[in-house]
Amino acid sequence: MSNADASILSEDDKKRLLAMLNGWDDIDDVIAVLKEKYSNCQKEVFAMSYNNAISASDPQAVEKLTDKLQKCRDSQEFMKGVNAHWRKTGACTYAPGITFDQAAKLDAKIADPKYPWDNTPFSDYELKNNYQEIRRLEKRIKEITRNKEVGFSGWEFDGGRADANTEINRLQLFFNERPSRERHNALRSHGFVYSHANSAYQRRLNSNAIYAAESLGFLKPINGMTVREHQPKASVRDVAAR
Repeated sequence: MSNADASILSEDDKKRLLAMLNGWDDIDDVIAVLKEKYSNCQKEVFAMSYNNAISASDPQAVEKLTDKLQKCRDSQEFMKGVNAHWRKTGACTYAPGITFDQAAKLDAKIADPKYPWDNTPFSDYELKNNYQEIRRLEKRIKEITRNKEVGFSGWEFDGGRADANTEINRLQLFFNERPSRERHNALRSHGFVYSHANSAYQRRLNSNAIYAAESLGFLKPINGMTVREHQPKASVRDVAAR
């Protein structure tokens, strides 16, 4: 990477990209977007994405996410404890779990006249953002666990087939011929991104992907069943609705 390319990603850029990665589960889709926006610094973007995102196809995804969740919970309790101690004593020193260096830095930040609005050790937005991350991780762990229990199945449609690829955790759509522009746009609007590496339109394999495919008439199974009825554990309501 040249010096000119390296300057494209500022520290603020990196923070924004990491924020995207923390809130976006589809690694392939993240990379596709980032490659388009930051085409001159692909190597750096690739490294950031794979170092910070946890793929649902990872056999240890639940364990890794659970570990990350616990760290966020510990951080939330730590921040709340420091704030409570500061409100009681007017200083961060001797707050639960804090070091003298951490306390000194926080006290200096609060006393700095350049940041009058930042008058607590940990601001409301820091607590709120961390709490939102906790909720996101809880939701994702529940989703991955549920998907493993439910299982998904592919089907054939007029002009192609759908594969539930559990190895890469993607619902993949393979067409015998190139879809029309209208169908391409419909697929994109329903979250399916074309993968040149796999020669398929795909999105993360979960219930939302099944519902998205269900809403696209040209993906209707050729045997007359609905997409949801094709799934191993289709609900009684889905079958009875036919």
